[in-house]
Amino acid sequence: MPQPSPPRERASPDSRRYVLAALMCTLMLAAMDTTIVSTAIPQIVAELGGFRKFSWVFSIYLLAQTVTIPIYGKLCDQFGRKAILTTGTLVFLGGSVACSAAWNMTSMIAFRGMQGLGAGAIMATVWTIAGDLYSVRERAAIQGWFSSVWGMAAIAGPLLGGTFAEYASWRWIFVINLPIGAASLALIRIFLHESFQPRRPRIDYAGCVLVLAGVGLLIFGLLQGGQAWPWLSAPSLVVFGVTALLAAAIVWVERHAAEPVMPGWLWRRRVIAGSNVAMLGMGLVMMAPNAYLPTFSQTVQGLGAVAAGFVLASMSIGWPTASTLSGRLYLRIGFRDTALVGAGLVAIASLTFALLPEPQPVWAVVPNQVVLGAGFGLLSTPVLVGVQSVVGWEQRGVVTGANMFSRYLGQSLGAAVFGAVFNGAVAARLADAPASLRGRLPQGVDGVIDFLHTAHGNTAAETYLRHSIAIATRNLFIGMGLVAVAILLVLATVPRRFPTSK
Repeated sequence: MPQPSPPRERASPDSRRYVLAALMCTLMLAAMDTTIVSTAIPQIVAELGGFRKFSWVFSIYLLAQTVTIPIYGKLCDQFGRKAILTTGTLVFLGGSVACSAAWNMTSMIAFRGMQGLGAGAIMATVWTIAGDLYSVRERAAIQGWFSSVWGMAAIAGPLLGGTFAEYASWRWIFVINLPIGAASLALIRIFLHESFQPRRPRIDYAGCVLVLAGVGLLIFGLLQGGQAWPWLSAPSLVVFGVTALLAAAIVWVERHAAEPVMPGWLWRRRVIAGSNVAMLGMGLVMMAPNAYLPTFSQTVQGLGAVAAGFVLASMSIGWPTASTLSGRLYLRIGFRDTALVGAGLVAIASLTFALLPEPQPVWAVVPNQVVLGAGFGLLSTPVLVGVQSVVGWEQRGVVTGANMFSRYLGQSLGAAVFGAVFNGAVAARLADAPASLRGRLPQGVDGVIDFLHTAHGNTAAETYLRHSIAIATRNLFIGMGLVAVAILLVLATVPRRFPTSK
């Protein structure tokens, strides 16, 4: 195991506070972007048109962000963290300005892709800089601060988006990024000093292109499968067949590259490979409540949109708290065992939700989500801090990028897998509906939510559909519990003590 060289980033204790504030502001840009846009979609569609394309406003951002994270992770090891973070933030802000000036849905989608390219650099470098500046003992508290950003984004995003869309213009939801980004760039420039030794990097151009193409095509297939075309169809077979060929090409090219963007040792070291697979599973699990819990809260529990958002945001109470406290635990029992505790809490929370009596009371769902968030905090923080600690400065960017990439790839998988589970359960209920209701129910899954929003009175059809959504949501949480058990099994194969270097 290579010994790490001294950290290349320097900051005094006072300066570190400003750098941390800058990193949190930069992370807020990427974290809030999806939530702030989602509440303004009706107004955006009303002005720009293109309703059938609007899902790509989110999909293209996720795709561009995810596929570039491992590349930026490698580049920040070659060119320095500060340069990559600054460049990524400028690209993100440029995309924000362009989005605010979009003239139709096609241009909006293109500029959202530009934002995603910048967000990939932010995600790859923010956690890497934290790993450079803070010791293993300190990083848990820092991860807690970073996790709190996601909680603030979950609350502030919808409120700001709704306010701008209703009282000003939806274009302001992109303009608001400019002062936040400018403040972050100024703080980074002033307070983060990087003693990076310039050298002529050997850039793995072929690996970059293949990773972008292979991962991009995989995520594209996952996003389109079951939506634009059936899973078992010619387009799906072509997309995933080409993806498999590209994966083989990536393996071959990276074995022969001088500076591979996805080096093989990431998957040969049990500590790093097991941790990345665990993050893949965590990303997968996260998508179920993020995508479907608000719908469940509104249709089954009868809550309004704001209240449903707060039910989901309750997960953000447990997450940063557990992340902050995880430092004491992993210093005592180790990174792996702390992550096992986190995965265990995720499994318990998921399966407990599935056992709640119907209709599931809000007072039981909220603490359940707090426990779920605590599980995510105890799982993600020790895994990330642990893999950062087994390598030196020269490799920290690539291992951090691989860890974050695994998490976001898991989210893409989760969108496809849990979407299929949820839609399949509701479709089965529609097919098995009593004869007395079949003429009164919507013909397909797409019409269920619209039916419930437009129907009036507590009719038998509404009750049947609400019960169907409750069953589908319960199936999601059972699936989450099974994935959490799989994460436990994967982590059990990881060495109990990470061979930390510092």
